[in-house]
Amino acid sequence: MEMRTFLFRPLFFFCLLVSSLCQAQKIEKYNLSKLFNDNKLVYAPNQHVNIIDDSKGTGVTATGIVLIKNVTFSTGSIDVDIRGRDVFQQSFLGIAFHAIDTITYDCIYFRPFNFRSTDTLRRKHMVQYISQPDYPWERLRKEHPLMYESGVTPSLQPADWFHAHIVVGQEEITVYVNHSTVPSLKVKKLNTRSDGLIGLWSYDLAGDFANLEIKSDR
Repeated sequence: MEMRTFLFRPLFFFCLLVSSLCQAQKIEKYNLSKLFNDNKLVYAPNQHVNIIDDSKGTGVTATGIVLIKNVTFSTGSIDVDIRGRDVFQQSFLGIAFHAIDTITYDCIYFRPFNFRSTDTLRRKHMVQYISQPDYPWERLRKEHPLMYESGVTPSLQPADWFHAHIVVGQEEITVYVNHSTVPSLKVKKLNTRSDGLIGLWSYDLAGDFANLEIKSDR
């Protein structure tokens, strides 16, 4: 009887710990096409946002920064399926977070046209962290070469869907691609903002987005 009690107690406390960790994180899944239809995507009149429906399900194709109305995020993780274009220097897309507006925000974005480049340096410029307006990519590349951008693991096709898992802590940001356990990018945050809005981010050509999931630490 004493042995059973001795074995039961560690198991009980382990289950209690797992349960408390699960309850400590809020998980929200967003249907981007429904958000579009419900007028919950905020973007400028000159931007283009349209619904798409294909192998990844329903999502949206968008240009520029598209903020999600009334959705804020502090720390936790952001998951999303993304598809860019295999057009040199014209396809940049990712996720903006801790945004005050379309001028002040952090962003993780990808350059799909570099995914299969034979140029060694371009292959190190696949995923990028920026913190606008103080730390654009030009400044970071000049002052801290290859510190805030990197290649991606595993190898990707430029015009295919891929999955991004972005973990945002209080001081650090880590990016995983296509469910890999190996991080493609791990950087220190470059500002003191602790929360803000979430947005879809693309530059030049439109980007495709689907299956957005946000896990927020309470």
